[in-house]
Amino acid sequence: MKLKQPPLHKTKSRRNIVRKGVASVLLFNMLCFSLAPTLALAEGEQNQTQSQTGSTTTSTKPASQQSGAVQIPSPESLQLQVKSAVLLEPVSGQVLLNINGDQALPPASMTKMMTEYIVADLVKQGKFKWDEMVTVGENASETIGSRIFLAEGDQHTMEELYIAMAVGSANDATVALAEHVAGSEQAFVKMMNDEAKRMGMKNTHFANSTGLDIADMPEKYKTPGNQETVMSAMDAAILAKYIVTDHPDFARFTSIQTHKFRERDKAPIVNYNWMLEANKNVTNFKKYAYEGLDGLKTGHTSNAGNCFTGTAERNGVRLISVVMGTSSESARFVETRKVLDYGFNNFETKQIIAPKATVPGTETVTVKKAKNTSVPVVSDQAVSFVIPKGTDTSKVQAKVTLSNETLTAPLKQGTKVGTVTYSFKPDGMNQTLEKTVNLITAQDVEKAGWFKLLMRAIGDFFSDLFNGIKNLF
Repeated sequence: MKLKQPPLHKTKSRRNIVRKGVASVLLFNMLCFSLAPTLALAEGEQNQTQSQTGSTTTSTKPASQQSGAVQIPSPESLQLQVKSAVLLEPVSGQVLLNINGDQALPPASMTKMMTEYIVADLVKQGKFKWDEMVTVGENASETIGSRIFLAEGDQHTMEELYIAMAVGSANDATVALAEHVAGSEQAFVKMMNDEAKRMGMKNTHFANSTGLDIADMPEKYKTPGNQETVMSAMDAAILAKYIVTDHPDFARFTSIQTHKFRERDKAPIVNYNWMLEANKNVTNFKKYAYEGLDGLKTGHTSNAGNCFTGTAERNGVRLISVVMGTSSESARFVETRKVLDYGFNNFETKQIIAPKATVPGTETVTVKKAKNTSVPVVSDQAVSFVIPKGTDTSKVQAKVTLSNETLTAPLKQGTKVGTVTYSFKPDGMNQTLEKTVNLITAQDVEKAGWFKLLMRAIGDFFSDLFNGIKNLF
């Protein structure tokens, strides 16, 4: 029996269909292989962008044994005879010693540090000049305590009065300056309290410009109410930090040993700060002179006892000490020496992270429409901590927080893309040290050309298409 053959035209039709199918598959494969690098790049960009935006990552430098570090003595071992004490490093703001540091106490003439700061700041801003004349008013002429015996109507330059205040703690000179820059002492007191708030002095209130008890102010000019001037040791240290930071020339006044205010004066004003390094050759003060010490302010009233905010610099490291409520004029310097020795003998400032450092795990970020979408990033500044001498700093954690904003080319070098917080807990210290710096682009980021952007867009299209197909299975 003979099999029936299919018509010739149908056979050719089937062959054409098979050929077209094979050709389509081959063409599709060629397209896929040709776009594979683009697809991989696009998918990589997409994944990197998804992991970058608004993300937080943490990395830790390899840990090593903490060896050779100084064993920090306990604050109790110093046997300080004070009501409160604080030791602070002004650049980092680290507190190295704190004994009742937040207790609000009468500061006496340490109050004048705020008067000194405000007056110096107004001169720095150009609102006043050191050589302009000040006419002494009734309030200043009647002010008692430490003074240079100003009479109403006397005229002196702002600088002359400032020296009398900084060196001789002259209350009358202080009031004269306060009235000159603010119109009245009470208006100046408002400026003082506003500044204290701005600086973050949480346990401070000023009743006058001098630190006198309200009862000792001239009757006509007494501050209303009974809220006396108080300041904590911590706040005094914060105020001193602002002085040495914002007015680095402070020692031009505070380190003056003696000053003759008037030509007719029989004796010069003698600086109440016996610890000035320059006093090492002065018979009466040489046993108190302290290496590197160039400020800042003493204080004494019957209510406050004897107080002193001191600052000294050694080997490029400045420390600020505060002691309050000591028993005598000399005791405040004896106790200050203990506090400063505690700092200089046991601590050092050490750079933990160099400037322009990369962060492991966040070496780059993705920038859209950039010629090279993977852009290197670095920290914008160095990170230093005050730590026990000899401490190994290899165990430092870095926490990166990237911006939620989409980065799009072009970008300038130094563009902020996030922050990195470095933290470190040294042995011998009960606090974890932290500092946050900006994460910035390490180079200029150019925008890609139109062809590259087109290829990238095609890659994005097929990446989305394939991901959609993949999700079907």
